[in-house]
Amino acid sequence: MTTTAQRSAARTTAERRPRRVAAVAGWSLIGVLVLAVAFAASQLAASGPGARGTLDPESRNGTGALALAEILRDQGVEVEVVRTRAAAVAALDDDATLAMTNPYTLSDEAIDALIAPAERVVFLSASTHLLGELGIGETAQVAPGTVTAECEIPEFAHVGAIRPDRVFAAADGVTACFGDDDAAAVLVDDESQHRTVVDGTRLFSNAALAEDGNAALALAVLGQEDRLVWYVPSFEDTDIEGTAPDTLGDLTPDWVTPAILLLLAAGLAVAVARGQRFGPLVAETLPVTVRASETMHGRARLTARAGDAAHAAQALREGARARLAHRLGLAAHAHTDEIADAASDRLRIPRGSLQDLLDGPPPRDDAALIHLARRLDELETAVDASARTSRSDS
Repeated sequence: MTTTAQRSAARTTAERRPRRVAAVAGWSLIGVLVLAVAFAASQLAASGPGARGTLDPESRNGTGALALAEILRDQGVEVEVVRTRAAAVAALDDDATLAMTNPYTLSDEAIDALIAPAERVVFLSASTHLLGELGIGETAQVAPGTVTAECEIPEFAHVGAIRPDRVFAAADGVTACFGDDDAAAVLVDDESQHRTVVDGTRLFSNAALAEDGNAALALAVLGQEDRLVWYVPSFEDTDIEGTAPDTLGDLTPDWVTPAILLLLAAGLAVAVARGQRFGPLVAETLPVTVRASETMHGRARLTARAGDAAHAAQALREGARARLAHRLGLAAHAHTDEIADAASDRLRIPRGSLQDLLDGPPPRDDAALIHLARRLDELETAVDASARTSRSDS
């Protein structure tokens, strides 16, 4: 026959099982999320530069150039985006302009072979090495400001003012626009091949294209032919072996990833194990009840053993002030002066006569401490007696 205790134990076990399952499921979900975040972070850290980088004509982010590509198409320019050198060379003809950012993934020979078929080449950014290879100039060490064209190239006549982030010093025979020969934002070399260099990293980006004359400058540089072949450099199209930058995965030892996964698995196992122990709080009766009087006597013996009369007097005064404030109808944290004045009014004695008693200098010895305790007790007794007298009179 099933007893009441057995039924109660079975019911308690049945109530705890759903909570335990819920705790395990919650910790398992947290572990899965941690593993997913770690995997995503490792993939992001180990990946190389993305295909949608700075001034990418198909990128919608702030550093991309999709807005510029759409404006060129609206002006009747056919924009063809290519991501390989072979496709760029195949797309070039007499009516096409070749545009690209700094081709940092290509060797000098590959750059020469890429731009050779084009009659008009525009570099939307350039490194110091590329400037030297082109023989078009060098980086100028001058802080840029707001500049206008101030050159004889007709397509720049209606551009207006721009605020470039980088300027160049023109080489001999190279036309400097938007500045002077010592510091210009645009360099144009049309002796053997019409080549233009401008740092459009910010000027032509989606975020800044609408500022100043940035859009007009972009149209003047890239919209002079019916077709624009926009080559996007990438490590997938490089001809230089071993030039890919080291990723986080390349720089870390081989044992790091397994160690991280092992630590995550161990943490998940500990979370599941500890999660089984969670449950509602259980009130338990303390095995020992300590009376307030015993605590008071214990503290008194400790104070007496230490011989600290000043500390004992402070405790006596604090207790007396709290009790008097309650009996006199004052706030629990009333100031000593308020308590002393209220007690003086209740006892009909001069004001200021109780301040020293309730908050005066500490006693110097045990005899003074005993005297202080007696006076405080007499004060409390007198206040109690006056309160009883007032109630009886009323």
